[in-house]
Amino acid sequence: MHTAVVLLTAIVIGLIVGGLTFLSQFSAAGAVTAGLTTSGLSLPILRSLIR
Repeated sequence: MHTAVVLLTAIVIGLIVGGLTFLSQFSAAGAVTAGLTTSGLSLPILRSLIR
């Protein structure tokens, strides 16, 4: 259950950042890169915060 919550939260955060990046730059590649980077970097932080 813990893993599912952490992964789903990271995905939602990545989608939000990717969507906002796309709306500001109109670059699909930049939006995907920003979303994936944010999702990956938020995983260790979320794992430690959500227990």
